[in-house]
Amino acid sequence: MPLILAVALAASPTVAQMKWERRVLIVSASTAEDPALAEQRRILAGWKASAAARDLTVVEVVGDTVRGASDPAAALRRKYHLPTTFTAILIGKDGGEKLRSTKPFPTAALEATIDTMPMRKAGQR
Repeated sequence: MPLILAVALAASPTVAQMKWERRVLIVSASTAEDPALAEQRRILAGWKASAAARDLTVVEVVGDTVRGASDPAAALRRKYHLPTTFTAILIGKDGGEKLRSTKPFPTAALEATIDTMPMRKAGQR
């Protein structure tokens, strides 16, 4: 593993460490070939600036691999009761689960939910 990649991976915070700083969208699938995972990635790809403006970090749990956080996949699956099928969960800055779906989230649903959160409203003042 190249040293830069190793340092970048080591620097990723855990989901718990993001509490009060970031909102987290956990996207879980059993394999990288999951069509719902591909669709969620496509949806989010065009929404990067809006996600950044909303302090949103995407954490992918695909099989035994985690991208976006340093938590082990098994720990995230246990904590958030992630099934082996596609699941997306929006976690607020307070660490609480705000939305859960077995289908990819459209950006409109994410925006509507995040924009009504008290900490988002406070940040817009």
